[in-house]
Amino acid sequence: MGSVSRGLVVIALALAGCASIDGYTLTPGQSTLAEVEAVMGAPAERRQAGAEAWLYYPDQPFGRKVFVARIGPDGRLIALEQRLSGEYIAKLVPNQSSREDVLALFGQPYKRLNYPRMERDAWSWHMRQYGNQPAGLHVQMSPDGVVREIYVLDEENKNDRPRR
Repeated sequence: MGSVSRGLVVIALALAGCASIDGYTLTPGQSTLAEVEAVMGAPAERRQAGAEAWLYYPDQPFGRKVFVARIGPDGRLIALEQRLSGEYIAKLVPNQSSREDVLALFGQPYKRLNYPRMERDAWSWHMRQYGNQPAGLHVQMSPDGVVREIYVLDEENKNDRPRR
């Protein structure tokens, strides 16, 4: 099973309280770190968030999700979260949130751009909004590492729409 297909199965079953891939189930409070890595593979990134370890599983650039497996101090799965959603984007506050806050929420961006004349770094991820609408999350930061602008832009191919 490909990583994108595997990710879709994970999110569907995560909504039901557990995740199952290839017949293997991940259950918050029961599954261990070793079991998470056996099912999900090696994470693209690991971060420490207090007593928790966060493992990042992006499916960018072709997918539109970033999963974070939160592992507790006891080495067990707390939750498997799909972070590219309105719920997590809303945690960013322009002129207050930092570059580190962005990395903690979403992990490494799919694309990084620098706009010297605007004095901005822009980080981007592909995502979906309103159910299945292709979109892009774009976070712009000033040179001091403070989030200044947050955009979620439509990425639907307008050429696919029927002409009138």
